[in-house]
Amino acid sequence: MTEDKHKERRRFSRVEFAADAVITQGEYRGQVHLVDISLKGVLVETPDEYHLKANQPASLSIKLNDDVIIDMEVHLVHSSHSILGLECTSIDMESIAHLRRLIELNLSTPDASERVLDELISHPAPA
Repeated sequence: MTEDKHKERRRFSRVEFAADAVITQGEYRGQVHLVDISLKGVLVETPDEYHLKANQPASLSIKLNDDVIIDMEVHLVHSSHSILGLECTSIDMESIAHLRRLIELNLSTPDASERVLDELISHPAPA
């Protein structure tokens, strides 16, 4: 699939955002580094060792600063030697507000705020 067709299919704006996060699944707890983020999920660098099971629930906690943390429930949808794709399956209202603001601030188009709001209205994040 070409890059243009892939972008046409994407319903959620994805922004590059470098941050550290903690992922937990069962007894496994690991540190990951975000590559990019959207309202529907995140891409993270593949840790040297990880024990995530595909399609099993996991928790992801992204600390933006001392007062702001984005918590979401995710599951692993794809992996490669360098990248893990995590789909958001549930997120609380406070976290979605922080995530929306983060995406608005990091999009470079003038209509970014309206587009992000339209995405939230058209495709609400699962609760």
